[in-house]
Amino acid sequence: MSQDEPRTGYLELLKTNRNFRRLWIGTLISQLGDWFNTIALYQLINTLTGSPLAMGGVFLFKLLPWALISPFAGILVDRFNRRQVMIVSDILRAIVVLGFLWIDSADQVPLIYLLITLQVVIGAVFLPAKSASIPNITAPKDLLTANAISSATWSIMLALGAGLGGIATEVIGTDGVFIIDSLTYIVSAFFIYRTVIPQTTDEKPRSGFMQSSYKSIVEGWSYLRKNPPIGRIALAKASWAVGGGATVYMLTLLGPEITPGAEATGIGTLFFARGLGTGIGPIIARSLFKDQRVWPAVLGLSIIISGLFYATIGFNQWPLWVISAVVLAHAASGANWVLATVLLQQRSADRLRGRVFATEWLFVLFMESVSILVASLLLEAGIFELADAFIVFASLQVLCGGVWMFTVVPAEKREKENES
Repeated sequence: MSQDEPRTGYLELLKTNRNFRRLWIGTLISQLGDWFNTIALYQLINTLTGSPLAMGGVFLFKLLPWALISPFAGILVDRFNRRQVMIVSDILRAIVVLGFLWIDSADQVPLIYLLITLQVVIGAVFLPAKSASIPNITAPKDLLTANAISSATWSIMLALGAGLGGIATEVIGTDGVFIIDSLTYIVSAFFIYRTVIPQTTDEKPRSGFMQSSYKSIVEGWSYLRKNPPIGRIALAKASWAVGGGATVYMLTLLGPEITPGAEATGIGTLFFARGLGTGIGPIIARSLFKDQRVWPAVLGLSIIISGLFYATIGFNQWPLWVISAVVLAHAASGANWVLATVLLQQRSADRLRGRVFATEWLFVLFMESVSILVASLLLEAGIFELADAFIVFASLQVLCGGVWMFTVVPAEKREKENES
């Protein structure tokens, strides 16, 4: 995109691009239900077990199955109709989340993990399908605007869903929240059904599914390895996740300390702050950094800034400051997320874009899983107090940002110099 080419405004894009608007509305509604569901699950685990490790299990079972299925999800997204894949995913998830209605005792916690796994596995294709579809329904000059809208929507729904979900869980109980989540998937499927999404798909394989899947996965990984400008950017979010996975998980343990006696409200408040930050960050980045040549450096600085603000929580747990620090930390991480997504969309071929995003998610989810597992084990064993854990993992995040600045940024600069 030319630096002088005017970008479409947020409202203008939603008004004039019917297909993007329908995709946006569908995902907006399901995301709201997802965050209602997530806060209810945190509250349910806290109530049934009160264990940091059990809480970590919720995060891990939301992440590890997704990581394992991601390579195959990318194949589905590239080989089959992305619109149909998203619709089927929504309908099946609407059925699965109703299973949480049968959970009422601590000995059923394994069933919670099973249902989470099913929900995640079914929905693992949705996000790469959505990310891969946006370039197919928007003009190149609108990519940043479309992704900023998508990120802001995710953030607003996180803020509203977490904030209202915490209150709703206290008022109507977890069962009512799970029913609401199921209904939002049905509404999402309806809007996506009315969306037209053109795409370039892979040719139908002549060999069996597993053999052709293996070849497709290898092709996707080879594509990243042979195209360093794409492979590097695919690691941006994972670099944040090395420490960021643990710090986000620890918000669920910090929430009850913020609002004693109203655990769901405390957790919801902190996740509301997270959503507010991730909504603000991309808007600021879009306004300040119009020259894409500086984006790789912005990605690294965003990781560092996010870690620095999370580190302050360990030194100062005054509620008002904690909320502010979470907002600012995730404003930085939100900028990292959107700028990395746009760069990947621009640099990746359409027929391989699903595998690129699925592989990126594999990196992110693996690093988040390791980060959360280590943090939950350390906290469960009493090796770290919560405040100390925030400092340690936030410092690790800052370190990862520094490594990015000293490795990726020079490589990007050399690439640009070779092109000129």
